Amino acid sequence: MRQHTSTPHSSGTIACLPRASRIPLAQMRSVYDCDEVQARRDKLNPQEHANLLKTYERMLSKGAERFQVKPSGLPAMEGLYDELPNFHEVLDDVRRQVALCADSGDALEITPLLLLGPPGIGKTHFARQLAELLGTGHGFVSMGQLTAGWLLGGASSQWKGAKPGKVFEALVDGDYANPVMVIDEIDKAASDASYDPLGALYNLLEHDTACRFVDEFAEVPLDASQLIWVATANDARAIPEPILNRCNVYEIEAPDFEAARAIALRLYQRLRTSHDWGRAFGEAPGDEVLDLMAAMPPREMRRAWMTAFGNAKLAGRDEVEEADLPVAAANKRRPIGF
Repeated sequence: MRQHTSTPHSSGTIACLPRASRIPLAQMRSVYDCDEVQARRDKLNPQEHANLLKTYERMLSKGAERFQVKPSGLPAMEGLYDELPNFHEVLDDVRRQVALCADSGDALEITPLLLLGPPGIGKTHFARQLAELLGTGHGFVSMGQLTAGWLLGGASSQWKGAKPGKVFEALVDGDYANPVMVIDEIDKAASDASYDPLGALYNLLEHDTACRFVDEFAEVPLDASQLIWVATANDARAIPEPILNRCNVYEIEAPDFEAARAIALRLYQRLRTSHDWGRAFGEAPGDEVLDLMAAMPPREMRRAWMTAFGNAKLAGRDEVEEADLPVAAANKRRPIGF
């Protein structure tokens, strides 16, 4: 069933998305004004601004309309609750915010999320799963590997080697007006006196200012107000207060022993069923193997299972044994009460 809705900057056109079983409807939204782009293009000296000219031509060629995900109902989230037992509070928040617009003409809006916790507990995986759940695209920025302060908001075209930032790429080169943007290890962003790498976020995380966000390279306002932000960090003390104030902040703890064991089992089953070679293995590993896997951070489990499957195959067995696990995992035993 199709429905017509009308929002600012929207043409009202409805389209079906590939993930129809979860969130089947989207309307079109203009993420920039082609007339503004054309006007700036016409003023350029092609000899002096060749890269900027190509950028404007790319914007004009692709057009300004992007899919804006519109829920037709609450998506099925039971699988995520099972897969991410230490993220229930965050999932509850997402579910509430999706419910608000599910049967209305409003666009999907999710307050920026900041996930705090030790490395390896699944924060980045959660962000990617959220994009899949919502049926939208996603962009990824690792602040721990940031080598240029302009990565988010672009650099002036006057600088040698300058180019647009990640927000521009997500909106202009992507297909969605509301992709999930993951800012990984936001507490690792290093600033100096001349440039704050998080400066662009002060405007991007506020709906009213994000609707006319200007990338420093393209210098054309973009409607970034629908972006869904998920930031991850190990330590909140290194994050500026204005960023913390703009986010819903969650302390994510490592899963307890039983939850970690369940995560390991689901990952085993997923790897087994998603590969042709997996049919040779049993539906579940032994209890001792699962106990050892539960001692590992969730981030390391997939790698460990792949190693174990390979070792079992080389040994001519159709089941994973303790000896097949990586040495580090085999030497770990989770203390009672974890």
